[in-house]
Amino acid sequence: MSRHLSHQLSALLGLCRARLSWQITAWVFLSIVAIEVIIFIPSYARRERELLQQLGEVTVATVTSLKRSAMQQDLSTADMIDKVKFLAANTEIKGAAIYNLQGQAIGTFGEVPELGYPSLQGGQQEVRRLNPDRTRLDVAWPATMIDNQHVLILRVDASSVQRDLMAFGGRITGLVVIISLVVTLTTMVVLGVIVITPILRLRDNLLLAGEALSRDEYMANFHTLPTHHQDELGQVMVAFEQMYQRVWAEIQSRKASEAALRLEQAKSERLLLNILPETIVEQLKENHQTIAQRFEEATILFADLVDFSGLASQMSPTDLVNLLNQIFSTFDQLAEQHGLEKIKTIGDAYMAVGGLPLPRTDHAEAVANMALDMQQAIGQFQRVDGKPFHLRIGINTGPVVAGVIGIKKFIYDLWGDAVNVASRMESQGRVNSIQVTQAVYDRLKHTYHFEERGIIQVKGRGDMMTYFLKGKQHGAEVC
Repeated sequence: MSRHLSHQLSALLGLCRARLSWQITAWVFLSIVAIEVIIFIPSYARRERELLQQLGEVTVATVTSLKRSAMQQDLSTADMIDKVKFLAANTEIKGAAIYNLQGQAIGTFGEVPELGYPSLQGGQQEVRRLNPDRTRLDVAWPATMIDNQHVLILRVDASSVQRDLMAFGGRITGLVVIISLVVTLTTMVVLGVIVITPILRLRDNLLLAGEALSRDEYMANFHTLPTHHQDELGQVMVAFEQMYQRVWAEIQSRKASEAALRLEQAKSERLLLNILPETIVEQLKENHQTIAQRFEEATILFADLVDFSGLASQMSPTDLVNLLNQIFSTFDQLAEQHGLEKIKTIGDAYMAVGGLPLPRTDHAEAVANMALDMQQAIGQFQRVDGKPFHLRIGINTGPVVAGVIGIKKFIYDLWGDAVNVASRMESQGRVNSIQVTQAVYDRLKHTYHFEERGIIQVKGRGDMMTYFLKGKQHGAEVC
């Protein structure tokens, strides 16, 4: 019971705080007051006329008695004044004035009326007039209504009329206030139940829905009016809940789409990073133009599986590709371990570079270490005929241009004479050897062991001094 009462009080306070409720009830109150004022003004005037009419009856009775006396006997002016005094005793008549037919005042007593004889000239009916402060009523009676010889003007006390009118106005005002308050309070309660409360609940539901959506929570129930209210506000409530459900479904659908899009973007990102260096990927995102950059010094490595063509004739294409994948995946791990950039594979050839796309000073050392590790790693694999695999590796250091060209099937590639020389070091090298140029030897001779091969004829370059890399010197730091 106490919870129900508390709920009702809370609802009533909510209605009292609602601006819409106050606006509606204020307009209802003012409208009722305006209607009552419109009705009150003519009622007030009519009541004043009735009171003045009642007050005028005193003069009618006086004149009637005076006329009866005049008909019974001739009255002199003094007799007429005495008779009027006698008749006015104990009445509201406060004074009188008597005129002859020539308009001369021939007698007065008490308060002299402000209404004079000229007001009756040619008239056959009495004339009534209130003084400016509305406390006295002057009533002029023509001679035809008395004795055909005298005109009588009586002054009547009308102050009671104002008191009665004030009392009448007070009663009407009180009644108007009571009616207005009753109608206003009834309107507030009815509007509160039918309109304001549903609107306040709808407002609360909108706030709750907004908070729920911001927390990514679904609200299954709202404290709206029951849906069996088949009016416009009931329809609004139903439409709101349907809209919320559609918005929630749309948000969830969009979030699922965004999650799927992010997943696909992540897949595309990983795929792109498997093809291109991360720095090049970022440049492509920002600028779709050709990307090319010159590096004054980089070290290039070419590696080739010896007699791979003969091996290919002994294996199925699928087994051959699987074997190459295992070998080159091992080389990829070594490239990542030494911080080198894999460029590409061409058949059974493998190409990597050190010193780009992010320059580093120890690029020659890193490539040398990878070449030595590749020689060790190839020993893990065996041909189908039981023979071991053999590698030819060539290394050169020099300036190159690196970048991405074209608009499809992007590849990060290298160009320059240093690249061609590195390729010749591999193709004109010896089996299970790492052949390097003079430039590589000059950079690494103090930390690595080399075997001089001597001058060889290099296609497109002529005579060149070359060396075989044998390993690191004892105590040298491994990159």
